[in-house]
Amino acid sequence: MEIKITTQQTLKFLHVLSWIIFIGLCVDTGSFIFNAGYTMLNPLGSAYFGLSGLYGYDPGYYYVVMLFMSIVGVLKTIIFYLIVVILHDKKLNMSQPFNAEMGRLVFKITYLALGTGLFSYWGKEYSNWLTGQGVQMPDIESLHIGGADVWLFMGVVFFVVAHIFKKGIEIQSENELTV
Repeated sequence: MEIKITTQQTLKFLHVLSWIIFIGLCVDTGSFIFNAGYTMLNPLGSAYFGLSGLYGYDPGYYYVVMLFMSIVGVLKTIIFYLIVVILHDKKLNMSQPFNAEMGRLVFKITYLALGTGLFSYWGKEYSNWLTGQGVQMPDIESLHIGGADVWLFMGVVFFVVAHIFKKGIEIQSENELTV
């Protein structure tokens, strides 16, 4: 007995998976933003991410770290929102995959991935600088700003794919005009 998985089944699975990841990222990013706001009212909220030492050292530095965490979280969330949109609105047409809308979405994801990598890197460097100042900081993964190199690599790969899409759109439109 042979099990055949069709493209449509794979796309449905990816659609469900991207919804799950998107909702998780929304909750995660919302917790960063809520915690930063809550800490303005109650300084004990800074302990939630293990940043009470940083808040005690200087609340301004605490809010900068929370800003990096929030920006990285928002960028990741937007990336998965775009993926959900692609799969939900059936913009991924397998018979004609190279269309202008898909090209724009791939370029948007490219820039968001590069931005995520840059802000992750800046947040990591800022955290390392604070550690060098003698502030007790949690590890980068606990702050959800790790993986800058992966995001930058993914952004570069998407950049190449986006230009392939751009060329594919040009070739496909030329073929439609010759028919």
